[in-house]
Amino acid sequence: MSRIEETFARLRRQGRIGLIAFLTTGFPDVASTLSLVPAALEGGADIVELGVPFSDPLADGTTIQRASAAALEQGVTLQTCLEVVGEMRRRGVAAPLLLMGYYNPFLHYGLEAFAKQAAGAGADGVIVPDLPPEAAHPFREALSPCGVDLVFLLAPTSTEERIKQAAQLASGFLYCVSLTGVTGARAALSTAAHDLVSRVRRLSDLPIAVGFGISRPEHVQALRGKADAAVVGSALIDAIEKAPPDERAQRVKALMKELSGQPHGTRRRG
Repeated sequence: MSRIEETFARLRRQGRIGLIAFLTTGFPDVASTLSLVPAALEGGADIVELGVPFSDPLADGTTIQRASAAALEQGVTLQTCLEVVGEMRRRGVAAPLLLMGYYNPFLHYGLEAFAKQAAGAGADGVIVPDLPPEAAHPFREALSPCGVDLVFLLAPTSTEERIKQAAQLASGFLYCVSLTGVTGARAALSTAAHDLVSRVRRLSDLPIAVGFGISRPEHVQALRGKADAAVVGSALIDAIEKAPPDERAQRVKALMKELSGQPHGTRRRG
């Protein structure tokens, strides 16, 4: 099994919902990313998404837009993101690592070249918010022989036909967007998320992760028994932005512990 498959199998055995942490690669700088990934995992994350900075992040709210812009100003590219994945593996990170980014940088890089280098670096999957299933065949054909999963996003507005298309092409898991809108921490989890998860569950056996707006333990708790994992992104970026440089890793770890429901001072192990 792949690292992603093994992770979701372990979560099922343990009877718990997983946590997926999103961090923008190169925010606030590349060196910080290399310390924040292990901090998120120590705090309870099961999977890490590394955001690929892009100049027109249409699905992202202001928090991740700022992080992406800051990374771009430092010259972070898709190649940088691949190098970060490789360095994480050299440092012993064993958890699944996915790159999340818009299609243009992957296309510009070259789909086959990217797929081979992503696999060589140790990336487990790719999430592309602006890639619809009907246009995804070339990327899937490049990624699949390299063992790199392609994850699709589904929204509350997704039709049954669109869900079926995504389920047929996806591997690893399906990413359900909890609301109609952009990323960003919310006070409450949208009720549309539960309906979407139920619809997707009827049409696919793939694990389901829910993201957009998840920032509190009660949001994660509300998904237990429904989704397989919850994705937290903007809340992590907010914590990083507000923390002094020497406390960033500690804040990320603390937030993940809070979201995972761990008692203070414990570390969850897979």
